[in-house]
Parts: sequence; structure tokens; C-alpha cells
Amino acid sequence: MKRWIAQTIATFFYLGYSPFAPGTVGTLGAIALFYLLSHFSALVYTLFSLGFTVASVWASGEAESMFGKTDPGQIVADEVCGYLVTMFLIPPSLRNIILGFFLFRFFDVIKPPPARRLEHLPGGFGIVMDDIFAGIYSNIILQVVIRVIG
Repeated sequence: MKRWIAQTIATFFYLGYSPFAPGTVGTLGAIALFYLLSHFSALVYTLFSLGFTVASVWASGEAESMFGKTDPGQIVADEVCGYLVTMFLIPPSLRNIILGFFLFRFFDVIKPPPARRLEHLPGGFGIVMDDIFAGIYSNIILQVVIRVIG
């Protein structure tokens, strides 16, 4: 049961098994979760996001052992965590959701400092924390865009 729970969380309900761009597919799955959570208060969004991040760190560490390699592509819970950070306190408009998606994917791929170094943390921390920082960068830019453009 523990293995199944870890696998389900780490692959975000098996989206990580996508044969094409599992990280991108995982982020697309995160859009649905964000939209659902956007109907609740900021407190509920924050508590869920923190809880999911803790669960993702654990599940990603477990899944790393199951898959037998460091940061396997099937693990996409980190993308979900990063996208939830990207969209923190962002209104759920179509424009914001799409812009958040592309900003997050951009920062997740280029990994500006200190994100690249965070990948070297042990186990699930290394898997998840670089995406959290990609989400922080993306959220800052989104906040500015919303305030400047409207």
C-alpha cells in the first residue's frame, strides 16, 4: 500500500508515465488541480500546497528507490508543486493559467540559481525544491505582469 501511494503521488496519478514529455504532461495536470483549488480561500490553497509538497518530497524519495535512478522522468509531483507555487495568489483567468504554464516550464528547464544547486539535495528534497524555486521565479513575474498589464 505504501508503495502504491508513493507511486500515485510521485507520478501524479500516473501522468508521469506519459511517453512524451512527462514533465509537461504533469504540469498540465497541475492546471486542473490549480483550477479546483482556486475556488477555495488562500488559506486552503496554501495548506493544501504545503501538504502536497511534503507528501511529494516523501513520495519522490520513495519513487526514486522504486525506479532505481536519481530523479526519474516518471516523477512529476515536483512539477505540480512548482506550478501551484507559480499560481499562488494569481487569479484563475485563461491568460494567467497559460502564462503561468509557460513561465514555469521555462524556469523549470533553465533552472536559474539557486535552483540548479538544489537538485543536489538528497532524495525527494532535490527532486522537488528546484521546481519550488522555478515556481517562485514564475510567480514573481506573473505578479508583476498582472499589476502592470492588468
